[in-house]
Amino acid sequence: MQLPAPFVDYARALLGEAEYNRFSTALLEDEQPVSIRLNPQKWDNSPFSILHSPLKEVPWATGACYLDQRLTFTFDPLFHAGGYYVQEASSMFVEQAVRRYLPERAVAVLDLCAAPGGKSTHLRSLLPAGSLLVANEVMRNRVQVLAENLTKWGHPDVVVTNSDPAEFTSLEHLFDCILTDVPCSGEGMFRKDETAIGEWSPENVEICWQRQRRILMDIWPCLNPGGLLVYSTCTYNTKENEENVRWLCRELGAEVLPLDVPAEWGITGNLLAGEDFPVYRFLPHKTQGEGFFLAVLRKAGDEEEADGMRMAQMGRPNADKLISGKQKGKKGNGGKAASSMAFGKEQLAAVQGWLRGAEGYSLMPEGQTLTAFATSWLPVLSALKQHVRVLQAGVTLAEAKGKDCVPAHALAMSSLLRREAFACEEVDYPTAIAYLRKEAVTLSGAAPRGFVLLTYRDFPLGFVKNVGNRANNLYPQEWRIRSGYLPEEIRIL
Repeated sequence: MQLPAPFVDYARALLGEAEYNRFSTALLEDEQPVSIRLNPQKWDNSPFSILHSPLKEVPWATGACYLDQRLTFTFDPLFHAGGYYVQEASSMFVEQAVRRYLPERAVAVLDLCAAPGGKSTHLRSLLPAGSLLVANEVMRNRVQVLAENLTKWGHPDVVVTNSDPAEFTSLEHLFDCILTDVPCSGEGMFRKDETAIGEWSPENVEICWQRQRRILMDIWPCLNPGGLLVYSTCTYNTKENEENVRWLCRELGAEVLPLDVPAEWGITGNLLAGEDFPVYRFLPHKTQGEGFFLAVLRKAGDEEEADGMRMAQMGRPNADKLISGKQKGKKGNGGKAASSMAFGKEQLAAVQGWLRGAEGYSLMPEGQTLTAFATSWLPVLSALKQHVRVLQAGVTLAEAKGKDCVPAHALAMSSLLRREAFACEEVDYPTAIAYLRKEAVTLSGAAPRGFVLLTYRDFPLGFVKNVGNRANNLYPQEWRIRSGYLPEEIRIL
């Protein structure tokens, strides 16, 4: 691997000769660290008690650790069950901003450039109870991966959208916090992905910082006065980092906020000459992770007054007029009439029995599909649907097929699942892999007919329909493990 000459010249001037030498050695010679973050919703015991050997924890993130060797993630059922997420350690630093400055009340948060979902799943685990996360991805070929990862993570209060940042502009004061992990020149990915080196150029850096400012300008009106903007990149240069933060302060009146960062974490501060506002840069020769930059900014204004403006804009007092499973024939879904003809009263009542905390959720039929969405956030969903493309909202519960009400895979993954509503069968590793390949699965003689929830190490994997002589595999076809062989060495959590 050879670094581009213009990058070498710039980085040497930025860091100084001695530090640049340590930096380039780390990029060119050190192994890339592998880190995971456990899903706190899906572990009943202390997270690290399940690990086979003591591993080093990521110091700035809860329930995260570095692996001493890479796992065979594709063949780990717990990975597919949403038990953990493989995420680059440096990017987990977002947790420090959220824990320090986000209020303890329920909030609405937007992850603007969210695919493949590392920061979104992390945010969803950190937000106060009752909060809503909107995860957006502008690229259509990436948004499906985002939706899959958030579904597996299993939190019900999530909306996945697929829109350009400019389409959010008219949703004024909708969000209490916006995470903008903006598209960048990718210098921090050089060690992880050699194609990033081939795609890098000084011209691309110029394009990136200008695009980043356009994105920030588009999204700024959506942020509540007093709200937080978390700005991050995976690049090293100051044009895409400090200079954009300085621009946010000068042009939009943002205030840069400090974080408490222990010196032993090895995180570098502001590298822009003559500027002293707090920012946080990860360099691979100082921190165990890839290149990353983060700044926390606050929008000027009164937060309580802004909350009132948001409620007025969305007509929150009229939320009771929106559709739910109990309000057949009324309007919801952005003003479109919703029909529950595919689901009779008995079916709706049965599905409600599948849920924990069903009283806080509205059942929304759309065609042959039934979805649960938090009633308190229905006005926000309605506002979103009027301006952006909503790909997924809440939890898909069931599909109507003839007389059957077939439980959805998303329900199996969700924390809303009331497990005692279904017969459960614990399966071994070979059966779990066969299920995840969407192959035929044989159940024990004790399994009843009908819908059965399969579990592996007590983690829900998904549903089958037991018809006696066989069990129909209901795992999503598009998510199946496509490889037909097992590696010689299997390393799983």
